[in-house]
Amino acid sequence: MTGNEHVSVLRKEAIDALSISAQGRYVDGTYGRGGHSQKILQQLGDEGRLLAVDRDPDAQADAERQFGKDARFIFMRANFAEIDTLLESNGWLGSVDGMLLDLGVSSPQLDVAERGFGFSRDGVLDMRMDPLNGVSAADWLATVKENDLVHVLKTYGEERFARRIAAAIVASRIDAPITRTGQLAEIVKRAHPRWERHHHPATRSFQAIRIAINGELEAIQTVLKKAPLILKPGGRLAVISFHSLEDRMVKRALRKPAPPADVPRHLPLPELPKHPWKLISKAIKASAEELEFNPRARSAVLRVAERVA
Repeated sequence: MTGNEHVSVLRKEAIDALSISAQGRYVDGTYGRGGHSQKILQQLGDEGRLLAVDRDPDAQADAERQFGKDARFIFMRANFAEIDTLLESNGWLGSVDGMLLDLGVSSPQLDVAERGFGFSRDGVLDMRMDPLNGVSAADWLATVKENDLVHVLKTYGEERFARRIAAAIVASRIDAPITRTGQLAEIVKRAHPRWERHHHPATRSFQAIRIAINGELEAIQTVLKKAPLILKPGGRLAVISFHSLEDRMVKRALRKPAPPADVPRHLPLPELPKHPWKLISKAIKASAEELEFNPRARSAVLRVAERVA
């Protein structure tokens, strides 16, 4: 494997969890560079179908190159929060056998400096998953209010020193626009009083800004609410997340809600809405073997559930 080759995290575990039927209908809601789509297609027969979704035009180009001639494969460039609308237009709504979501930013996006997601190499401060739409990170940082930036860094980056970092960013932009990833990383680095071992001090801030400008958590919440309407009874949902914010959202959505704790003992418990999910397994993490060749898998968590109602 070359240093630039993209490796889908938990690929075998995720595809096994979907329990692929050769004639089934499947959705890859986060195509990336097609690692999971490829494995799904390998198990589909002539009548099986796969719909892949991604909002990145580079992903679209890759999908057309790899699978454009495969009659079983459909690609749509869109936010996965819109999957129900896409499926309805194809007559698939409520009849999908399995859906996979591989959350967060993809390795190719991180590795291309000019996409602006990372700071290992200097590049334009963009961070948009769809660089043709929306506001870039540079433009957002040029106008965001300091208190709003503090909220983003705390909420989406779980950054303890959010207020200090936000103040440094706002002060720096007065002197010069913040337009490069290296520039932002250096500002955060200087403002951060306590560095974590093996982590660049700007890691949490970059994560937070990326999540904010792409509306990632809102999209995850939306697609998780829609998933029971997308899948048929017995259909499976497999979700790979990479940080605690994502994983908590997935866990809450799939876990059966507990009855309220404040109901007096002499009163009957209120009837809860019917829960649509049955958990298939405990949270799945990357094996030691995978971590050896794919260290980015170290924080990945796979959760799998089956629609029961």
